[in-house]
Amino acid sequence: MKLTKMSHACVRLEKDGRTLVLDPGGFSEADAALGADAILVTHEHPDHFDEERLRAALEANPAAEIWTLKSVAEKISGAFPGRVHTVGHGDTFTAAGFDVQVHGELHAVIHPDIPRITNVGYLVDGGRVFHPGDALTVPGHTVETLMLPVMAPWSKISEVIDYVREVKPQRAYDIHDALLTDLARPIYDNQIGALGGAEHLRLAPGESASL
Repeated sequence: MKLTKMSHACVRLEKDGRTLVLDPGGFSEADAALGADAILVTHEHPDHFDEERLRAALEANPAAEIWTLKSVAEKISGAFPGRVHTVGHGDTFTAAGFDVQVHGELHAVIHPDIPRITNVGYLVDGGRVFHPGDALTVPGHTVETLMLPVMAPWSKISEVIDYVREVKPQRAYDIHDALLTDLARPIYDNQIGALGGAEHLRLAPGESASL
């Protein structure tokens, strides 16, 4: 499997000539979803869900499909009947040849005064990759590669470190990092790497790794 990190929370997975894209939002490249055979969206916030990017990807590939939660599906399913699938915690499905399990229900708490929205994470191919969206969801399953939300308005580094410890992946790659300046990256790298208990890695946007 080939993993390509796009900007912020977007990830592209390629296997057997097919491509699965997760969270091609507004902080990611305009073409982040193009070429996808299937797209997964974790929740409705604009840095994860960009309707224009999704429409462009589905129009470019008439066979492409989307799997997402109800709040996102309602916004785009009318334009692409039969191609947008609503999923929730506990669901399993196959998308572009990837086996996917859905874990989680709610976005992390931003502030007690802000109502929580729904959020789901996706466990791909039996735990080879887990993308939690905007939550520190523990899937209760062995995870080889954790896509780690490293910096967000709803988290602090101690929570990020404890999340890695609880999931116990073989490796963790940073995502949700558009708000993290280059000046601060060595601090996060050193602390998560030293205390998380897993190999901690970072890819520049557009850079790939083999899993």
